Amino acid sequence: MKKRWISALLCAVMVGTMIMGCGSKESGNKAAESGGGGTKGEIYMFISQPEYADAINKLIEEYKTVAPDVTINYETTQNDYPTLLKAKLNSGEIPDIFSSTSGKEIEVYKEYSLDLSDQPLMGTMLPSIADTMRDAEGKGVYGFAIKGNYFGLVYNKDLFKQAGIEKAPETVSELEAAVQKLKDAGITPFTSGFAEWWVFKHVFQHYVAAATNDYQGFVKNMEEGKDSLNNHPVLIDNFFNFVDLVKGNGDTKPLEADLSAEESAFAAGKAAIIVGQGAWVEGDLKKINPDINIGFTGYPVDDDAAHCQVITGSDQAMRVNKDSKNKQAVLDFVNWWYTSDYGKAWFTDVAGVVPPIKTEGKSQYAIIEQGNASVEEKGSAPLGVIYSTDSFHTAFGEAMQAYVEGSVSREDTIKKIETKWMEIDGMSK
Repeated sequence: MKKRWISALLCAVMVGTMIMGCGSKESGNKAAESGGGGTKGEIYMFISQPEYADAINKLIEEYKTVAPDVTINYETTQNDYPTLLKAKLNSGEIPDIFSSTSGKEIEVYKEYSLDLSDQPLMGTMLPSIADTMRDAEGKGVYGFAIKGNYFGLVYNKDLFKQAGIEKAPETVSELEAAVQKLKDAGITPFTSGFAEWWVFKHVFQHYVAAATNDYQGFVKNMEEGKDSLNNHPVLIDNFFNFVDLVKGNGDTKPLEADLSAEESAFAAGKAAIIVGQGAWVEGDLKKINPDINIGFTGYPVDDDAAHCQVITGSDQAMRVNKDSKNKQAVLDFVNWWYTSDYGKAWFTDVAGVVPPIKTEGKSQYAIIEQGNASVEEKGSAPLGVIYSTDSFHTAFGEAMQAYVEGSVSREDTIKKIETKWMEIDGMSK
């Protein structure tokens, strides 16, 4: 489990009337423009995505210049987040800010979430992001995004060049040829991250996008038992073949390779391709190896190069507890995040993510820039992970981990996935 506890106690004591007067005026002006100000209170923020812990800590530190009397206690975890969140909700310990998957899970946690559609942050939020935060009726907006995102195949350009690979593979046959060239050059092709359940959903969505023209309709049919993975060769053959390819040409112990291990191996040049990741890892990779030459493309899911598309959108929603005892302090903070000059610049300049807001700023991150170029050239595949809950995705990931372990056959894995889809998200729930 990758977990950090960050407690940012945002408090300041002003001594002397002249100092207090000058400081209060400047902070007050900032607060009037973008939230904060005279609000006092304590905010408990419990979210996933620990890869952004350092960036969020900087955000919190900056906010203390705006709201010195607000305390933000920030906790983050990855692997066990859905389970821990549900335990907190069931016990009545509802965080002031918490997170979930966007899309379908907006409805799952709607009873705990505040409708943000009348908040200032809606003035900067991209419409495409807002759409993933709406409830089933398409009315209220029950979340905001810490980032837009890019999902795809992240690779080391220098290692590809060293192996004689002239361009990123776009088809299954080209990927298999590239893997062979890497092996011939003494380079490990993959680092998998298969210890993380969510890695599998990130990869799987690329294959589903190629298998159907209606991703949401496909998911609905799977939930209702009206379709089967067996009806889609791209899913029962290509997807599982890719998992086998990674297992056979990657980490010595793939089920022990978590996000940290995966990032370390890739950044150190010990593997040419990092699996199941996207724009969110570049900051960590650059910290380990500032000179790493990152390439980014879609997954080669079949032998149609047009299907090799990156995926963009927002898969995570930040929720505001509608019954928070410090609701105004929370709203001031999140509105400042989305509307202040610092908050708007934070997405590209500090977090290095795809901005979920309207902005003219350019990114210095390779994945974002190459993702933008890929979408311009080939379009993007749908963000399919948002159509199912994390409860299902967790079960899906666990089923795939058993398959990687070798204790369950491909056929039985497919049956388990189909059963869980109905039991957790569909007609049998």
